[in-house]
Amino acid sequence: MARSRAKDYGEKRAALLHRAATAFARDGYDRASMAGLAAECGVSKALLYHYYASKEALLADIIRVHLEGLVGAVAAADRPGVAPAVRLRGLVGALLDAYRDADAEHRVQIEALRLLPGPVQDELKQIERRLVAPFAEAIRALNPAAFGARPLLKPVTMALFGMLNWLYMWFREDGPISRDDYAALATDMLVAGVKALKDGLAARRPPPS
Repeated sequence: MARSRAKDYGEKRAALLHRAATAFARDGYDRASMAGLAAECGVSKALLYHYYASKEALLADIIRVHLEGLVGAVAAADRPGVAPAVRLRGLVGALLDAYRDADAEHRVQIEALRLLPGPVQDELKQIERRLVAPFAEAIRALNPAAFGARPLLKPVTMALFGMLNWLYMWFREDGPISRDDYAALATDMLVAGVKALKDGLAARRPPPS
């Protein structure tokens, strides 16, 4: 008979993953060891190996759980039936709120996902695509004519994520701008830019000489 899980299994797993993410973010994935990670997590090396057969498996689970949490938070806040700008503002706010207290996990996702084996990367990138999809839908709906047959949607969507993903590098909760203020600012900048794309990139390119 399989052993039943303790009632606080989920909480213990979340705490372990967060502490391991903190160590990876601080020391770098390459320099971290399972012995050091076990000490960081306050468990024995044997117990850590009981849950994760390798440092690679631990890294993958940190990123997987982090991404799935982001997807869930964004999905819960998504309102496809409202005006595109309102929808986008809600998505941005939900994402930035989900980033709260997850700087280590977010940094590990950005910096270390590429170190995992190809099939694991592919699995995690599929979760990333699920996260990005509602943002892209809302952005397209802001100005459908601007996207048409031209490949602008991905660059514009990634520009928004560029504004959001590097927040952890400079943002402070006690700083001059709140998380909610920045969500509004980033959304307003993106919306204004997309609505200004009347003729797309073609009108901005210099004529051939």
